[in-house]
Amino acid sequence: MDFIQNFPFFSILLSLGSGVLTSIMNKKAARLWNTVILLAITIMSAVLFVYMLRAGEPFTFMMGHFPAPWGNEIRAGVLEAGMALFFCLIMLFSLKGGQGHIETEIEDTKINLYYIMINLLLSSLLALIYTNDLFTAYVFVEINTISACGLIMITQSGRTIEAATRYMIMASLGSGLLLMGLCILYDITGHLLMSNIKDSIAYVYAQGTYNIPLIASIGMVVVGLAIKSALYPFHTWLPDAYGYSTVSSAAILSSLVSKGYIFLLIKIFFRVVGFDIIVDSKIVNILFVFGLLGMIMGSINAIMENDIRRMVAFSSVAQIGYIYMGLGLGTTMGIVASIFHILSHASTKSLLFVAGAGLTDASGGSKKFDDLTGSGYRNPAAGVAFTIGACSMVGIPLFSGFISKIQFAEAAVQTSLAKMLPTLICLAISTVLNAIYFMKTVIRIYTPAGKKSCRIQDAETPAVNSKQHSIYNIALLFMIILNMILGCCSQPIVNWITSGLAMFG
Repeated sequence: MDFIQNFPFFSILLSLGSGVLTSIMNKKAARLWNTVILLAITIMSAVLFVYMLRAGEPFTFMMGHFPAPWGNEIRAGVLEAGMALFFCLIMLFSLKGGQGHIETEIEDTKINLYYIMINLLLSSLLALIYTNDLFTAYVFVEINTISACGLIMITQSGRTIEAATRYMIMASLGSGLLLMGLCILYDITGHLLMSNIKDSIAYVYAQGTYNIPLIASIGMVVVGLAIKSALYPFHTWLPDAYGYSTVSSAAILSSLVSKGYIFLLIKIFFRVVGFDIIVDSKIVNILFVFGLLGMIMGSINAIMENDIRRMVAFSSVAQIGYIYMGLGLGTTMGIVASIFHILSHASTKSLLFVAGAGLTDASGGSKKFDDLTGSGYRNPAAGVAFTIGACSMVGIPLFSGFISKIQFAEAAVQTSLAKMLPTLICLAISTVLNAIYFMKTVIRIYTPAGKKSCRIQDAETPAVNSKQHSIYNIALLFMIILNMILGCCSQPIVNWITSGLAMFG
């Protein structure tokens, strides 16, 4: 075994152990340690990604060198390695972009607790990407839920505590359904390892002996993960959780947490159940309908908002609808489009939240549109970054969102008429709605403010540390570059996703 094949295990263990070490550090040491660990895991993920591209086939890592069912397995392919690298980059940029807010909005004695949650969240995301065992996946789903809840309520304001409570209630409902579905799968197959379950399900489904409990268990798993990833109409916790938590938390939650659950769902489709059985069960049709509803209703709710953070949060509901619509098409091309949109949405939404924070800081801390008038002039870097993120969400060429919508349209054209027409119609309607609320915001931030508004904003605008301001601008720059790489160099990325899906089976 090559030494590089240890990197997935090292990454999970390093981030998990760092959570323990961070608990005894002060805020500066915790921040520095978290940055070093995150950079180390990013480098390991990049090396593993290059290694997997050259190897051209996945590998399994048996912890303790004991095979299943006695031991546990990690499985890494080119898609897993690339996704881990992307998640690490987004987390790094989100933390650095919101570093100033972490230090001003969170009590000094609790900043190390914040980084504990960050480390646990990173370990859970990496475990969801790499694990080859369903029970291990469930354990890290719960770690993910608890750490995400901690990120929401760390500021301990009334709004964040309420948002965390809502999140925990919905997440617990999703976790319960997921656990029940996994228990039934274990009862039917007698296995927890993904590859073994797939072989047993193929046999059982061919025999037709346990089809009803099998479909019921798959349905529970799908609905449980859909609830946890905020598929419409299970999104009620999302606006407050994203809108009132600290900036880094909002960027990470919107970009990574829900995407980790969706990536796990895609793994279950391909490596646990088998995509042919998923399509044959008609579960994808349900996801398709709710995905279309999310695309429209999320955008309508965003238009009605007068708060920039909540508007961007409701936009996430629409974008998650895009992903589930792609899954619901029931084709490999639809899955490829959904995975690409996971990357596109993660890079863009973190950019929008971090840029939006700069605009609100330049407006006396207000998130209301009236007070944001002219903020693009007061903070030029944030204004440009928000405009680029908005163009990406609308689907302007050169940006990642344009490629996502093209991919979804191409996937729809290759399906039946019953799915093609609703997809193309909803894509068109959603794009128009996206343009309404994002371009409205861009026009607002570049409209000169009145004298009274300027006096209020200048009086209330907090002093900004020059070092933090430089770090903030650098983080925005890297986010913009990442978005434009996805938009301008999309074909190699689509090829990578396609080859990774081929390795999933």
